[in-house]
Amino acid sequence: MAVDRLPGVVLTDHVLEAPLDHDDPGGERLTLYGREAVAAGREDAELPWLVFLQGGPGCPSPRPVGQESWLKRALENHRVLLLDQRGTGRSAPANRQTLPLRGGPEQQAAYLAHFRADSIVRDAELFRRLLVPDGGPWSVLGQSFGGFCTVSYLSHAPEGLSAAYVTGGLPGLTATAEDVYRAAYPRVARKNAAHYARYPQDVAAVRRIVEHLREHTVRLPGGGLLTAEAFQALGLMLGSGTGSHTLHHLIAEAWVPGPAGPEPADGFLHAVQGHLSHAAAPLFVVLHESLYGQRSVDPGPTRWAAQRVRHQLTPEHAAFDVDTALAGDGPVYFTGEMMYPWLFDTDPALRPLKETAQALAERTDWPDLYDAGRLAANEVPAAAAVYFDDMYVDTAHSLHTAEAIRGLRVWVTNEWEHDGLRVSDGAVLDRLMRMARGEI
Repeated sequence: MAVDRLPGVVLTDHVLEAPLDHDDPGGERLTLYGREAVAAGREDAELPWLVFLQGGPGCPSPRPVGQESWLKRALENHRVLLLDQRGTGRSAPANRQTLPLRGGPEQQAAYLAHFRADSIVRDAELFRRLLVPDGGPWSVLGQSFGGFCTVSYLSHAPEGLSAAYVTGGLPGLTATAEDVYRAAYPRVARKNAAHYARYPQDVAAVRRIVEHLREHTVRLPGGGLLTAEAFQALGLMLGSGTGSHTLHHLIAEAWVPGPAGPEPADGFLHAVQGHLSHAAAPLFVVLHESLYGQRSVDPGPTRWAAQRVRHQLTPEHAAFDVDTALAGDGPVYFTGEMMYPWLFDTDPALRPLKETAQALAERTDWPDLYDAGRLAANEVPAAAAVYFDDMYVDTAHSLHTAEAIRGLRVWVTNEWEHDGLRVSDGAVLDRLMRMARGEI
């Protein structure tokens, strides 16, 4: 096992083999990876384990450079496993380079069908049995999609948990993909309205950029295509505490003088690429809508629900449509955590996976991810932070789920945005731990 010593923290690599399909343990195997973190000087101490499940889907676990953010609080009394969920980081990475090795789009889609929360929970259980003395329980911290996985953990393997903490990630237990996006567009519209109220000069600035993109072909440094709709996707950052300010600064530096008039600045295009490229986490797009597929809720295909709902928006949300917005004199709205089929035409990291994503979008009869009966009988101490202004996860869906999980203590707050765990310097995690212990 490789061991790295960083300021204040010791990191140890852990690797194991897991079935691709946990219901077929004798079939194909995957190599999965987790990074153990422990406070320097406490390597030999008997500490309880906490496994961290990252947001996403398709995003690797954090790569710490020391005791930072929530990890500092966790390491006060835990040994932490930063798990690279299957398909991410060093756990059987799935991307445009590796997936074609499996065959055509249908074969790739069949493979990726085993990369949802239910499989991730069973992977975590293998790590628990490997790492925890005597195979005892550990606690779990789930951020965003990691919270979805945590609720799946409580549904399918609660015996493996001593405590569960969720931050910005209580899923709608019975929400279909259409339900999720029908609730999402009004939330994103409110974030847009708040941004333009904060920076009214951005109304004209964004219109100017979008008009240029409608009239010109603009390429990003890595070869991606910056269309008006792709530019709108920068709204994904509006869900973080500093996202509106970051977006404003980006917009303000869009232009430089050119021989035929102002043209998009190289620095602007480079920064835009950093926000729009999915090269580091292609499964974030490829698997996103499959998160909401459950046979008992809706046995049909998800079939690009975000796109369908966008075409059905009421007039008050017409600013999401570029042509409609430009026909008037109001703002062009940015989109948020919506996945559209055209993303596979504009992003080189996604383009080879377009047919694979389409096959997943047409897939039916997804297994259920949550067990309402087991959640109603839950005995695992659990606490969740629900961010009242969360742009990514619907508050109403989260609170409905909170009522369905026996004993779950809920903290609803607008002190933080969706990134509260990361930016609160451990305050969010500390409160959840105290809540689960009954101290609050």
